[in-house]
Amino acid sequence: MKRILTSLYTLLVVTSVSMAQPRFTSNTEMHNLGQIEWKHPLTVQYTITNTGDQPLVLTEVEPDCACSVAQWTKTPIAPGAKGEINVTFDAEALGHFHKSVAIYSNAQPHLVYLKFNGEVVREVKDFTKTHPYLIGQIRIDKNSLDFPDVQHGEKPVVSISVVNLSDRPYEPVLMHLPPYLQMKVKPNVLQKGERGLITVTLDSEKLTGLGLTQASVYLARFAGDKVSDENEIPVSAILLPDFSGMTATEKANAPVISLSAKEIDMSALLAKKAKASQNITITNTGRSPLQINKLQVFHPAVGVRLKRSVLQPGESTRLRVTVTKESIGKKRRHLRLLMITNDPAQLKVEIDIKAK
Repeated sequence: MKRILTSLYTLLVVTSVSMAQPRFTSNTEMHNLGQIEWKHPLTVQYTITNTGDQPLVLTEVEPDCACSVAQWTKTPIAPGAKGEINVTFDAEALGHFHKSVAIYSNAQPHLVYLKFNGEVVREVKDFTKTHPYLIGQIRIDKNSLDFPDVQHGEKPVVSISVVNLSDRPYEPVLMHLPPYLQMKVKPNVLQKGERGLITVTLDSEKLTGLGLTQASVYLARFAGDKVSDENEIPVSAILLPDFSGMTATEKANAPVISLSAKEIDMSALLAKKAKASQNITITNTGRSPLQINKLQVFHPAVGVRLKRSVLQPGESTRLRVTVTKESIGKKRRHLRLLMITNDPAQLKVEIDIKAK
């Protein structure tokens, strides 16, 4: 009987170990780039989420030809966290292209392929794929400025590609820039059908504190334009604490944040009620006190209440999340929470909220 129990225990241990593993999930398998200009390199971005319960490590990223160069997140991606794979295509050869990128990781399967295609042309006439957002008669390639993981002292850069579809010369300008953003434009004037670049630099030393800072800038559609919902471009910057100087011993004894859920769905409740709430349990599974330095919401429809912000090893607390349906509004932006912690592996923890 003892031997049977021992065998059963061993089987359970092996099963639990095999079930605990990282999982590779990409926001898309294929990017259709449409027409891109000859000899104008273009970077394709894939957002990778670890949907497993162990850290995900991207060990190698190999494009299928020398025409592409890849960069990727090389640090372990914690469960529920995101990483990036950026592939720059040189666009040196005219014509249609179909490219693939081999991704090696410690997940199962160890090898997956991501793809992108399009057409290299001498003159781009169709900008709907490369510049999907239309503001007046101006097309842009992104409709937000995001600086997701910034350390104090860094000056990250985000660019917006702009195309003038109007019949008049156009001067790209971002209005109402906050003091921590600087803008450069090249060229200063775009003729009809021409493409330009707005480069925005974030000065992290001018951010007021850790966590999320939000603002809005506005793309002028013509000289003398005014701000409105139609030309608004949201800005978000997340300033993280710096734990880069930690020793191996300090990391081994660091706090570890564990959540009962990193995504909650209140759609069914809000279909019946004007307000809905849900609880998330936060546990410190590490070896030293866990501090939740900042807890922020991204939308006025979301309210939070945290019972305790400091947890000793093994302790848990409750985070109550409330969503008010009336406050969501017609312009549904991403509902989520942000926590800044002293867990060196999860300095930033985001909780997604569904409320359709």
